[in-house]
Amino acid sequence: MKERMAHGDGGNGGHHHGNDHRHGGRRHHGHGHGHHHGISGAGGGVGGYGRAFAIGTALNLGFVAVEGAAGFLSGSLALLADAGHNLGDVLSLLLAWGGAWLSLRRPTPRRTYGFRRSSILVALANAVILLIAVGAILLEAIRRFAEPEPAAGGIVMAVAGAGILVNAATAWLFAAGRHGDVNVRGAFLHMAADAAVSLAVVLAGLGIALTGRQWIDPAMSLLVAVVITVGTWRLLRESVNLALDAVPEGIDRDAVETYLARLPGVTEVHDLHIWGMSTTETALTAHLVRPAAEIDDAFLARVGEELHIRFGIAHATVQIENGGEAADPCRLAPAHVV
Repeated sequence: MKERMAHGDGGNGGHHHGNDHRHGGRRHHGHGHGHHHGISGAGGGVGGYGRAFAIGTALNLGFVAVEGAAGFLSGSLALLADAGHNLGDVLSLLLAWGGAWLSLRRPTPRRTYGFRRSSILVALANAVILLIAVGAILLEAIRRFAEPEPAAGGIVMAVAGAGILVNAATAWLFAAGRHGDVNVRGAFLHMAADAAVSLAVVLAGLGIALTGRQWIDPAMSLLVAVVITVGTWRLLRESVNLALDAVPEGIDRDAVETYLARLPGVTEVHDLHIWGMSTTETALTAHLVRPAAEIDDAFLARVGEELHIRFGIAHATVQIENGGEAADPCRLAPAHVV
């Protein structure tokens, strides 16, 4: 076996490796890595959002304490119940924070990809938690249609107004990253949903105070449930797809295959797989047939770099096959074989 490795600096503070192995003069393997050590966002730390998670958690814990104290002093079960709900959302924030932190842990001999996939699992868990919350809102709305309750009192509306500010501010901390990281989107949706619920409490209280119509409260709850469901559906769909190793959204598989097929000397591309290693990092494996190809570190390094720049694929592993009549056919060449 003949083995050589070429190293070159990749973009975004990452690194690329061109790693070639020749077996019987027929096959070479190459690895191109461009690891993202963090995503841009509100502060450094975990995935670029450590400060956002810390500030958001502190704000919401403080609000839970104030809301719980106000509920206890006023004897308001509504405020105590909402404090419990907001405490659950703090736990969801901590869950997202933990997933982001685990995804940056170094690989181990047993977990060769590290804990990157934990961010996908957390995003999926947060989507499920949001939908469970929607179910609770729907049940409460139905109950209140059947058994109308008095409008929210002044203290309840005042605390709900403070909740709008706290939750909206926390959502804003994650707003910039919600498009590029499913885990961050889950945190954003949780906080935005809480802000919407608090706004509904205030508007329903005002509406009932002005009109005396008790049905406004459950009707507003139903509207909030619909809004949360619409926002959560994409999060659930994308996190499930990532958990099942689907091609991440934003990456055109056909375009990647076309690029690889048009590389110099390549006559065939097969066994192409593209999947999310985490909510921010994408991996690829592929076999390229290059008849009479020699070991070429520069070729593999260039492929890894261009996959990173063009498609955002950070971890590419490419196997080169000579093909030809004398070569054994690759057992992974058929499209239906995984």
